[in-house]
Amino acid sequence: MTTNQVWKKYSEDLRRFIISKVKNDFIADDILQDTFIKIHTKLHTLKDITKLKSWIFTIARNSILDYFKSTNKTFEIANFESEVEIAENIHTEKDCLRGILQNLPKKYRDPLFLSDIKGMKQVDVAVQLKQTLPTTKSQIQRARKLIAQGFMDCCGFIMNEKGNLIGEIQEKDDCKICG
Repeated sequence: MTTNQVWKKYSEDLRRFIISKVKNDFIADDILQDTFIKIHTKLHTLKDITKLKSWIFTIARNSILDYFKSTNKTFEIANFESEVEIAENIHTEKDCLRGILQNLPKKYRDPLFLSDIKGMKQVDVAVQLKQTLPTTKSQIQRARKLIAQGFMDCCGFIMNEKGNLIGEIQEKDDCKICG
């Protein structure tokens, strides 16, 4: 299953779930975007497709928890439908990606989300953002390059001869984005 198929099937349910917890449409949209970025980057790791729905809702719950932690707001964990373990000291590529994406200028982040996560055609992204197609294409490509550069700057990844990032996530204290 592709990220686009997951979006079409579950995005409305996820959004309603997120709104029920944060009570704010704008914050819910941001958390939904963050959730789908995580789904997009980790979908290939899901071994059992029958567990897809619970897996994506767990990602959404973790994204909500991250929001509450980052804003120092209090909340009732009992309101969550299942227990969620919070691993404070584990540093993953998701942590770095989240930081890199948060540091992306909005003009790059929005077209990237619409194109790569929501699965919209670039021409439709351009229409939605009320800009030219060449501008949209340029912003999406620039966002992808900035993400790759972010991993190189953050965790010392390098680009191999095929243009793929290689390396390992550094310890959180050594990470320039998360540390």
